[in-house]
Amino acid sequence: MRFFDGDCNPSQLSPLTLAFVGDAVFDLFVRERLVCLANRPVNRLHSLAVSLVKASSQARAAKRLSEKLTEKELSVLKRGRNAHTNHKAKNASESDYHYATGLEALFGFLYLSGESDRLRELFELTLDCIEEDSVVQAAAD
Repeated sequence: MRFFDGDCNPSQLSPLTLAFVGDAVFDLFVRERLVCLANRPVNRLHSLAVSLVKASSQARAAKRLSEKLTEKELSVLKRGRNAHTNHKAKNASESDYHYATGLEALFGFLYLSGESDRLRELFELTLDCIEEDSVVQAAAD
């Protein structure tokens, strides 16, 4: 399901444009999940969201997800990872920032392609990877 019903061919978009959309998609998934799991104070929701959307968490997930992606999905992730940005990461290594950009590009591609089921599946796999690394558990304590 897309919010805007206009024509869009994500295969013709730059990886950074896909990451621009994917960043928002991933953030919305995280926020919706956190709100639906429990009614918490907003500052706590924000802290939990930050632990999930930070570049280091996304980078670890992207590396572990690679083997579960289709050839096309892996290609999109790599295009995003290898894209040259003029932006320097503030709180992440350059490598983590690039891997996170790749994951966001993949989420943007799937969203704009209308592949909601696959997007949900990869979001759950991404969270599984992040949670296995104890990021969420440490933030929840």
